[in-house]
Amino acid sequence: METYKTILTKLDIRRFSSKKIPGELILKILEAARSTGTAFNAQNWRLILVQETSRLTQLAKDSTRGQWVEHAPLAIIVITDPGEPDHGLDGGRAVQNMQLAAWSFGVGSGLFTILNEDAMRKDLKVPKKMHIVAVVVFGYPERKISGERKNRKPLSEIVHLGEYGRGFDSKSLS
Repeated sequence: METYKTILTKLDIRRFSSKKIPGELILKILEAARSTGTAFNAQNWRLILVQETSRLTQLAKDSTRGQWVEHAPLAIIVITDPGEPDHGLDGGRAVQNMQLAAWSFGVGSGLFTILNEDAMRKDLKVPKKMHIVAVVVFGYPERKISGERKNRKPLSEIVHLGEYGRGFDSKSLS
């Protein structure tokens, strides 16, 4: 799928089919994270790959809003070093690259960040010094996705020209 179309059509998915994600596709998703740019090329993110049913069930228990992870075939936990500049942004960039790469191959994803941090740290052996950015959940969507563009606010509502409050019109572009 073309990159621009991938961005325009990507949806968050929380209900997955039972179809497994092939290993070569998981590697592409991981490579998308590894290829992400970072501040000062720190590459400080680390990824915990979770595929085992028992671990996915435990992730669901450690979550306050992501219980749906229990029914997915794969989760990747992104963690960063808070001692590095822009670590949160770098982690978010890795998350988005993985999600867009997956979507381009027909694999859906969703994420959650509200969790029982102490329990997750214990269950996944996440060092205290590391920051848990997000749990990203992957799988083939349970239902067929149309591939149409998402419903979003018009640019005139979200873009300000030169300063906040100054209206934007696409005709103002040079």
